[in-house]
Amino acid sequence: MKRFFNFISIAAVAVAMVSCAGANQMKVVDNIKVDCTPEILATLGETNIPADITVTYPKNYFSPKAILTVTPVLVYEGGEQEAAPFVYQGEKVKDNYKVVSMDGGTVKEHTNFTYEKGMEVSHLELRGKVTYGAKVIDVPAIKVADGVNTTSRLAKKSGEYGFKADEYQEIIHETAEGQILYDVNSAVVKKNQLRSESIAALQEALKEISENERYTVKGTKVIAYASPEGGQKLNSKLSDKRAGTAQDAWKKISKGTKNNSTVEIQSIGQDWEGFQEAVSKSNISDKDLILRVLSMYSDPAVREQEIRNMSQVYTEINKKVFPDLRRARFVTEADYKNFTDEELEELAQKAIGTLDEEGLLRVATNSKSMDRKAALYKRAADVFGSDKGNFNLGVIALNNGKDAEAASYFAKVRKVDDDVLNAKGVCELRKGNLDEAAKYFSKASSKEAKANLGTVKLLKGDYAGAVKDLAGTGSCNEALGYILNGQNDKAASAIDGECPRCSYLKAIVAARKGDKNGVKNALSAASKNDGFKARAAKDIEFANFR
Repeated sequence: MKRFFNFISIAAVAVAMVSCAGANQMKVVDNIKVDCTPEILATLGETNIPADITVTYPKNYFSPKAILTVTPVLVYEGGEQEAAPFVYQGEKVKDNYKVVSMDGGTVKEHTNFTYEKGMEVSHLELRGKVTYGAKVIDVPAIKVADGVNTTSRLAKKSGEYGFKADEYQEIIHETAEGQILYDVNSAVVKKNQLRSESIAALQEALKEISENERYTVKGTKVIAYASPEGGQKLNSKLSDKRAGTAQDAWKKISKGTKNNSTVEIQSIGQDWEGFQEAVSKSNISDKDLILRVLSMYSDPAVREQEIRNMSQVYTEINKKVFPDLRRARFVTEADYKNFTDEELEELAQKAIGTLDEEGLLRVATNSKSMDRKAALYKRAADVFGSDKGNFNLGVIALNNGKDAEAASYFAKVRKVDDDVLNAKGVCELRKGNLDEAAKYFSKASSKEAKANLGTVKLLKGDYAGAVKDLAGTGSCNEALGYILNGQNDKAASAIDGECPRCSYLKAIVAARKGDKNGVKNALSAASKNDGFKARAAKDIEFANFR
């Protein structure tokens, strides 16, 4: 805003200073040129109101021995706020202020104000004082800007977050397994192997599957192996024989159970995979050397020979590893049909103690009552130490505006993942701790955290950075970021909703495009909210549409 002032009123200052030596050099001048950028002040981010002021002093204004103190003052409804003063001195003043020559000069200054309620209707003025020796004389105030645009303060600061979903499994895939062992070079199934603990446990599982109608058997695999000793060809044949005898053994093992599913017979041959796993878990000396041999050679014959060359180690392997690899495994796969949502609800009402953590969480998910959700999440947290229970209690607290309570719940979550980092960031965002919030959001890789980081940038006045993080969210903050970044068309496309805030942003976009009807219609919708109605009456965005 450029303004030229007849500085006739300064004559009073000149007259008052006539008696001072050299004061007559501060003569009446035609004008002073003042430029303020922006012409209409605006909040940058949440509270900062910056302004760049350029003042050109004409020739013969400054007395060489005078000091001029200029104080920017923002006068608004309810008060005024002073910024740090600028101080200038004449050429003969022995001080460290900016010097303005009698020949005139231009000075450029940057100033800042902090937003206070009522600054929407305001004006910026410069107040001056001339000091000449012991004399201090006020200079009439100069008005340089009108109003403060507070559109940036429309940023929504509640943050993006959500409940953790339950992981209740409607179908649980289960496996029942047992095995029998063979003697060296034998495919004969010994009777004691059919009475082993492994087979007894398998039969117990098969019995439960048979008796519980919730189970559906998907199939069984009978898998035969040979230990990696004695040559590949020999072991291949031995493995095939064991597959045959294991198939007969399976018929005995599964007798009287649900055994009408497909049985798949497999012969693996030399069990190098099992060998490597057994060695890795063992305390055999030089096991690292054995594992290195397995990684260096893929040929079974070479592997066996290299291991045999380690005679002392081979003896240990022969005693501790090979016996458990002369085997056949029986693997039955079955699907368990878990409780339906209706059954879970009935259990929650009649026998809640029978529900496990995920069952409680699923009932909570389905509940329409927020109070009941909270009660169920609390039970999950108290009984099972549920991280999801504590996290979701925190989410409910955030929804209720109880931020400190929310933070206490998030602090109880043991596994800190992206959701938790984001939620902790939201707590800091709501407290206004933008730097701390940004640290949390930057550590998380979720979409919510990225959008929240964009909100932080919005509140800090980094509009270009904000729109990059908010792009595609369809949020009010995305639209606001585009407005503040001067991208009105993108802002219009980003507004996805009919809430009062969305309507208000539509009105701003329409105003900036000069769309009178658009402003009228959007403000009509926004004014359903009394807060936006009152704001619109003073908002400088609509100064040309009232």
